[in-house]
Amino acid sequence: QVQLVESGGGLVQAGGSLRLSCAASGSVRSISTMCWSRQAPGKQRELVARIINTGSTNYADSVKGRFTISRDNAKNTVYLQMNSLKPEDTAVYYCNADGLRYDWPPTPYNSWGRGTQVTVSS
Repeated sequence: QVQLVESGGGLVQAGGSLRLSCAASGSVRSISTMCWSRQAPGKQRELVARIINTGSTNYADSVKGRFTISRDNAKNTVYLQMNSLKPEDTAVYYCNADGLRYDWPPTPYNSWGRGTQVTVSS
């Protein structure tokens, strides 16, 4: 099993910052891609940021210039630095990762965390 645990969410004022963390544990041989998605009440889940094993990143237009995704491969952890937060950033943020387990032959996984709440007040 591969488990993801998000942390770092909370309540902040507009313009503030938060740093989310997502740690992968279990049978993690490698991580290919790690993503952050979010879902606000009554809205579709939105892919916010993605980072692949080369370090290449992608961001939703709504967060470009404000959010930064990074990863620490030694710790199997991905981070999302969120600056200049806006009320519309309020959502549950979910971590997603895919890669290979320690099975032999290695087997792929695609795991999701349970989410962490981010609330931005105006």
